[in-house]
Amino acid sequence: MSMLVSLPEGGYSYESFGEKLMSDNQEQKTPTDQQAEMVEAYRSFCERSQSIAQAFMERQVESDGYQVSDPVVVGKAFMDLAGKMFSDPAGLLEAQTKLWQQYTELWGQTARRMAGEDFEAVRPQDRAEKRFKDESWTEDAIYDFIKQSYLMTSDWIYSSVRNVDGLDKNTSDKVNFYTRQFVNALSPTNFALTNPKVMREATETNGESLLKGFDNLLNDLEKGKGELKISMSDQDAFTPGENIATSKGKVIYQNELMQLLQYTPSTEKVAKRPLLIVPPWINKFYILDLQPRNSFIKWAVDQGHTVFVISWVNPDENLSSKTFDDYMLEGPLAAIDAIEQVTGVAEVNLIGYCIGGTLTACTLAYMADKGDKRAKSATFFTSMVDFSDPGELGVFIDEEQIGLLEEHMLETGYLESSHMSQVFNMMRDNDLIWSFVINNYLMGREPIAFDLLYWNSDSTRMPNMMHSFYLREMYLGNKLCDPGGVTLDGVGLDLSKIDVPVYWVSTIDDHIAPWKSTYAATNIYSGSKRFVLSGSGHIAGVINPPEAKKYGYWTNNSLPSDPEVWLEKAKQHEGSWWNDWQKWVGKQAGGSVKARVPGKGKLKALEDAPGSYVKVRAS
Repeated sequence: MSMLVSLPEGGYSYESFGEKLMSDNQEQKTPTDQQAEMVEAYRSFCERSQSIAQAFMERQVESDGYQVSDPVVVGKAFMDLAGKMFSDPAGLLEAQTKLWQQYTELWGQTARRMAGEDFEAVRPQDRAEKRFKDESWTEDAIYDFIKQSYLMTSDWIYSSVRNVDGLDKNTSDKVNFYTRQFVNALSPTNFALTNPKVMREATETNGESLLKGFDNLLNDLEKGKGELKISMSDQDAFTPGENIATSKGKVIYQNELMQLLQYTPSTEKVAKRPLLIVPPWINKFYILDLQPRNSFIKWAVDQGHTVFVISWVNPDENLSSKTFDDYMLEGPLAAIDAIEQVTGVAEVNLIGYCIGGTLTACTLAYMADKGDKRAKSATFFTSMVDFSDPGELGVFIDEEQIGLLEEHMLETGYLESSHMSQVFNMMRDNDLIWSFVINNYLMGREPIAFDLLYWNSDSTRMPNMMHSFYLREMYLGNKLCDPGGVTLDGVGLDLSKIDVPVYWVSTIDDHIAPWKSTYAATNIYSGSKRFVLSGSGHIAGVINPPEAKKYGYWTNNSLPSDPEVWLEKAKQHEGSWWNDWQKWVGKQAGGSVKARVPGKGKLKALEDAPGSYVKVRAS
C-alpha cells in the first residue's frame, strides 16, 4: 500500500485507524474457485503454523526468560490484593449483590425492549468510549445487552480492586494497571462473534475477511519468530529522507553516539544564536520532521533559526558500556563544541524533548558547575527531572523488576526496542493494541500507511550501562532533584544552579511525562521561567503546528508551587503554543546575522540529512 493517510488539519490521534481502510470492491469468484482457495489457504495455514510453533519453541530455549510483564511480579501483586479483599467479606458480598441487581434490571429491560417497549440503558456508555461506536451496539437488542453486560462487569471489577484498604501504592498501581489490561482484553469488540462490524464484513466477503485476517496474524507471528509483533503501519510506505524526514540539511559532525545535523536556511537573516535540539533516544528524532506541513524543524528554520539536531545512534552490544555521562559528553556538549566551530558563535539556545530534556537539564547543571556560559536559554518539551510521580511507567519500575531487566541487559548488552514499545503500547492498549487486532486480524485489513505510526514502530535500543543508571538514579531513586544526588563526569549536579531563561511546554494528557511532574522543575531552576501547558498528549500536544488550529494551550505568568493552582488561574488560548514560544525565544536570539549554509564552515558536510544513523532499524 502506498497511500499516505493523515488526519484533518495535520493533527494526530491513535484512534480509529482501521476506519480509514477497506475498499468496497470485492472480486467476484465462483463457488468452485472459492472452495479451491479455501483448501489451499488451509494447507498453507497449517504449514506456516507448524513453522511458527517451531520458531517459538526455539526462542524459548534461547531466551533468558525476561518479560516486560513478569508473571511472578504481577502474581505477587494480585496475591496481596486477594489477601486484603478476603479480609472484608462483607464488602465483597455487597459489591456482588449490587452487580446482580444491575444484571436483573438489564435482563428485564432487554425482555421489554424485545417486546417493543421503549427503553433506557441501564449502563449507558460514556461519550468518550470509542469501542462501541457502531450503531448496532445501540440499535440491536442482543448486541446492546452484550455491551451493557460487559460495561457493568467492568465497573464491578474496577470498583472491587480500587476500593481495597491496606495496599501500598506500588502494589495498588500494579493491580489497577493489569486489571485494566485484563478488562480491555475481554471487550466483546475483540472477538469476531461478538463484534457486529466484524460479522458484517465476514458475511459480505463470504468469510474472506477472516481468512485474510488469519493470514495477517500468521505474518506477524512469522515476523516475531513465534512472538506476536502487531503491524501498525505499512513498513514499505516510508523511507527517511525520501517522504519523511525530508527537511534539507547536512550532517556536519558525528561520533559513536550521534550525528549532528545542520539544516539549510530559508531566510536571508537568521538569529545569531543557533538552536540545538536534543531529542529523546528512546525513539528517533524525526518525530520533529515527519512531513513539511507538521515539521517543527522546518517551521523553526522558517522562523529564522539556524537549527541543529542530534540524531542518536541505534546502539548494539558494542556500545553496551556507554553511560549517561557519555550521552552528555558525546551528545549536547560535543554538539555545542561543533556548532561553535561551524558558526563561530559560542552561544546557543537549547531544546530538550522527553529524556533528551532530562539530559539537557543535567548538561546545564554540569555547565553551571564548570562556569560554562555558552547555553543562553533552554526549552523543555514534556521533560521530567522530578520522578516522584512517573505516572503509569512506575508500574514497571521497582527493585525487583529493574533487577530482572539488568540481568537481561547484561546478557544482551542492551534493551531491545520491542520491550520499550510494548510498555508504551500497554499504557494505551485500546488504541495501540486492540484497535489493530480488530483491524488486522478480525477485519482482515492491511495496516495503513501512516507516518506517525511508522515512526512509532521505528524505535531504538537502550545501552545496558546508560539505561540501568537512568532507571535507578532517576526513576527509582529520584536523585536528580537533590543537589549532588546524581554525579556525571565527576560533577555532582545541582539543578538549582541553572540560571538561564527556561520555557517549558508540557501536555495535559501526557501518559509518559505527566505534566504535574514536569511542573515540579519550576520550583528548582533559578533563572526566569515560563510554563505552558498544551492540550492533547506526549506527541500530538508537541507536534501541533499553528496551521492545524487544534488543541489550544494554557499560560499563567505566575508560578505557584502547586500545579493545580497554576492551572486553576491559567488563561486558555486557541491554537498552537509554537507562536508563543517563538515570541519568547526571539528575545534570546542575540541579534541577527547572515544565513549560514551547512558545510560551508570549518566542519565540512559528511552526508545529506537525515544522515545514516537514523536509517538503522532495530530489526
